[in-house]
Order: sequence, then C-alpha cells, then structure tokens
Amino acid sequence: MDIQKAREIVCESGKKLVHEGLIARTWGNVSVRIDERKMIITPSGRKYDELTPEDMVLVDIYTLKHEGIKPSSELKLHCEIYKTRPHIQSVIHTHQLYASVVASTQNDVEVLDPEHQKILGAKTIKAAPYALPNSKSLTVDTAKAVGSSNAALMSNHGALCIGTNMDETFKVAHTLEAACKNFIDSKIKSA
Repeated sequence: MDIQKAREIVCESGKKLVHEGLIARTWGNVSVRIDERKMIITPSGRKYDELTPEDMVLVDIYTLKHEGIKPSSELKLHCEIYKTRPHIQSVIHTHQLYASVVASTQNDVEVLDPEHQKILGAKTIKAAPYALPNSKSLTVDTAKAVGSSNAALMSNHGALCIGTNMDETFKVAHTLEAACKNFIDSKIKSA
C-alpha cells in the first residue's frame, strides 16, 4: 500500500472511531500495514478531529523506529499483531462501551449469535489478563488472546479488533460490541 494512502486511511479511521462512539477523546488507536515491514499508526495523545494525514506516524514493525511525531503508546501491540498474523492489514484498539464493560470483569465473551461468530472468527472472544498499558505483558497476552480470532478483550483496558482491511476491522468492532451486549443481556436474564 502507498504510504500517503495509508496515512489518509488511518487519519479518517481515527475520526470515524470518535464519531461512531468506539473511543473517547484521545483514547484508542488505529494502524494500517503498508508492507511486511512498515505500518502507519495514529500519534500519541492527540485529538483525532484535529489530525491530518501528515500527523500519522510511519513505523518499522520490527525495530519500532518511527518517523515524525510520537506514535501511539500501544505501538508494540499493533506490531506484534502484524508479526504474528501476516494476512492482517489493519488494527484498531477501542474503548467501546459494552466491550469495555465486559473487559472490566476480566471474563471471556461467549459469542451467542452464529453470524457474530463468523465475523469475529470464534465462538468465544478471550480476555487478556490485566497488564499495564504499553507493557510487554499487555502486548504478548493480548496477541495470545486474539489467537486465530479477529478480536480480544483487554482486561480493564478496552478491546482490540483486526481485519484484512479497515472496513472489515470496523465491522469486527461493531460486531464485538453487539456480541458483548448480547452476552451482558444473557447474564442479566439468567441472574
């Protein structure tokens, strides 16, 4: 993928995350793989509505070296996903409501709807154990929780969604939100 095109996709996707309620303020992050070695990721601590494509950060997936302003603090996690899942082209880390609620309980989510299972790539979305942001534990445990599925919960820290393109990754995020709401509703009904 062309670097400028990747910058535009990541910039617009950051704005879309805010407008669709998948993140708040500067929380969360977005990246797109350019090739086997490089990606573009959102910068750290900047309001998405004020960003331009030129603010997006070019990063070497293997060395973590970057050009431009400081990249997102979850840079290592995005790189780990790209290294372990070569067909994945985009990653988003969200703080969406229902997924964050379930993540705060540190429980896996049983995906009840068969259509949701297809999109999420699993019957159960795993919750990675709690780890400090930007830590090696967070990176390794979240990548492990994703496994061969398209999402994972990050205990007390939101969710991670992946896809072969940005549209698919957003579909995964919205489907995860619906699956988490269904899971919560089923627990309330059975209580």
